[in-house]
Amino acid sequence: MSKYNGNREFKINIPGSVKLIIDVLENNGYEAFAVGGCVRDTILDREPQDWDITTSALPEQVKELFNRTLDTGIQHGTVTVMIKYVGYEVTTYRIDGEYNDSRHPESVEFTSNLIEDLKRRDFTINAMAYNEREGLVDAFDGINDINNKIIRCVGEPEERFGEDALRILRAVRFSAQLGFDIDEKTMEAIKKLAPTLENISAERIKTELEKLIISKNPCKLITAYNAGITKVILPEFDAMMECEQNTPYHMYNVGEHTIKVMEN
Repeated sequence: MSKYNGNREFKINIPGSVKLIIDVLENNGYEAFAVGGCVRDTILDREPQDWDITTSALPEQVKELFNRTLDTGIQHGTVTVMIKYVGYEVTTYRIDGEYNDSRHPESVEFTSNLIEDLKRRDFTINAMAYNEREGLVDAFDGINDINNKIIRCVGEPEERFGEDALRILRAVRFSAQLGFDIDEKTMEAIKKLAPTLENISAERIKTELEKLIISKNPCKLITAYNAGITKVILPEFDAMMECEQNTPYHMYNVGEHTIKVMEN
């Protein structure tokens, strides 16, 4: 019986280098899975930008098994394994400690349980793991949310957004990129906690905002406006939304007009 009740009928094609890393870890007595966005994108027939691997092996144990590694985030359990000039992040299962700044955990505790690691992730669609032995491990019903085109937090939304306020903007960004709706309870938490985006660096916000704007659904910027997000990160857009164009030649305010131009 599968330790994690994985769906063994579910098959994903993973790159040879990813399979190699997982096989090496498993053959040495550790668990290892492809995890997060690469699993989500593969299910959605999108090309993953990168492949992340999560494992029960500690960073030092990962380093012992591979010839070329980089300590890219070893304090948080991440070692980059180099395979033919391509780097793959391999991260130990972990439990994050308290968050006091809406950005970073005060501490990180390694664990041997995959589900504990998946619990700390942002959205259900990003909290799935896969390997060929166990199949798809989907403890938080991410597949159902993919099928229903829903962005939903893992567990309590206010807790997830309290851990990293950037997730508030990421929810809208994923909604724009995937054409998904945001779950009602998740949206309530977004509206409540949008002001905490003040704690996030301009660089991190810029990255998410650019992805939203160049997506197929830039109109989701209006979702960000209605949720109080742009008031914090892009007040110029709020001014545009409040600027009416009362002429025979315009049917939208300046913000809506700008979105229409972007869509076309």
